[in-house]
Amino acid sequence: MATVPENAPTHCPGTESEDAGKASACQGCPNQKTCSVLPKGPDPAIAEISAKFTTIKHKIIVLSGKGGVGKSTFTAHLAHGLAADEEQQVAVLDVDICGPSMPRIFGVEGEQVHNSGSGWSPVYVTDNLAVMSVGFLLSSPDDAVIWRGPKKNGLIKQFLRDVDWGEVDYLVIDTPPGTSDEHLSVVQYLSEANVDGAVIITTPQEISLLDVRKEISFCRKVGLPLIGIVENMSGFVCPKCKTESQIFPPTTGGGEKLSQDTNIPLLGKLPLDPRIGKCCDEGKSYLTEVPDSPATKVFVQIISKIKEHCAKLRSQQESDTGERMDTA
Repeated sequence: MATVPENAPTHCPGTESEDAGKASACQGCPNQKTCSVLPKGPDPAIAEISAKFTTIKHKIIVLSGKGGVGKSTFTAHLAHGLAADEEQQVAVLDVDICGPSMPRIFGVEGEQVHNSGSGWSPVYVTDNLAVMSVGFLLSSPDDAVIWRGPKKNGLIKQFLRDVDWGEVDYLVIDTPPGTSDEHLSVVQYLSEANVDGAVIITTPQEISLLDVRKEISFCRKVGLPLIGIVENMSGFVCPKCKTESQIFPPTTGGGEKLSQDTNIPLLGKLPLDPRIGKCCDEGKSYLTEVPDSPATKVFVQIISKIKEHCAKLRSQQESDTGERMDTA
């Protein structure tokens, strides 16, 4: 997939094309001269990252076209749930460059990233749960990251290529809202790394579903497999009486209708519980703090479905590899 520069014309051929800087669409583009002299062909980092990721069994990307739907909260608790099995090594990569929230959610805010001969060492939340985020590279949690696309892309490449994860069973990648630089970079650099797929997060109301449909379209255009949809904030559960109320009514059918329309599995409907937000603020796992809540039960069911999907996919990949070897 060709990389398209920031502020590129509508019919930009991309930096990897032989027509880069020479096509009619390039006339008048501020990047024309740069593109014409750049080396053509795939970014060598793609092969480097693919080789690096051979030690990571499963790669899951958490996406949503809409902000504020709970991607980071879901990512963190997916990781907590996977890491509940102490035999599994789990890692989280936060590529929300401008709004890195993982250090706070995991309770490791203020930790430092160390560099060694084997690369950057991630920050460990527990013995089998590691996290990497630009938040660890800022001098203060209040610092704003004011970067244009190329610098964001460069940091994402560095995270994917230079972080020393070691042997990992699951890598969960948290992304910002939208379908722009960060998403394109992740998909491009992991194009040869056998990504298991994306989990799409939405809330029930149509204003969220509008943007989520765009995210699904993005995934299909770039060839990113889809694991399923999670409807977050699907009703409100009172912590005292356990009564559930609809805070965001699904006026057009919510995640269930979206699942039917797009033929993507609905993994589950997570109810809204104020204790989830409290646990994130305090850097704790809601799954262990409130193990008997309705939301925890749904979380566990969703995590089980994701693990089952990944296991089936890996089994199929190993079977295909075996068949190719037999044929050779």
